Amino acid sequence: MAKTARKTGAARRKQEHPLDRARAFAIAAARLLEDDKCTDITLLEVTGISQVTDFILIGSGTSERQMRSVLGHVEDLGAQTGFQPFRTSTDERASWLLADFVHVVVHLFEPNTRAHYDLEMLWGDAPRLKWQRPRTRAGGAPVPQKS
Repeated sequence: MAKTARKTGAARRKQEHPLDRARAFAIAAARLLEDDKCTDITLLEVTGISQVTDFILIGSGTSERQMRSVLGHVEDLGAQTGFQPFRTSTDERASWLLADFVHVVVHLFEPNTRAHYDLEMLWGDAPRLKWQRPRTRAGGAPVPQKS
């Protein structure tokens, strides 16, 4: 009986690492940006490079209305997954919107503004994470990856 109790206690103590939770949220947010028709989506892991966050998600929007809507959807996703935004920010013309979830920072840009600030270059040493959903065939079978 004591052996079972120990296993149960150990199972309770075993929790997902905060960085793994943040990575899962960042990937889900990147997929949400794609679903909401953002383009040129990039997910950077800046753990150990940045002192303020672990993941930076960057996407381009097509209009002020679309970008504001996407930011709202990302905030909703954060609320559903336990990541409340610490701060959100938009400029007057909504050419750069930001949501800071502490471990994940989401940047939505109008394409010309994105090119001007070039965050990918600023964080050029950061590895890019794969966030895309696995492609499947009509029957649900995975599509083989090309080497």
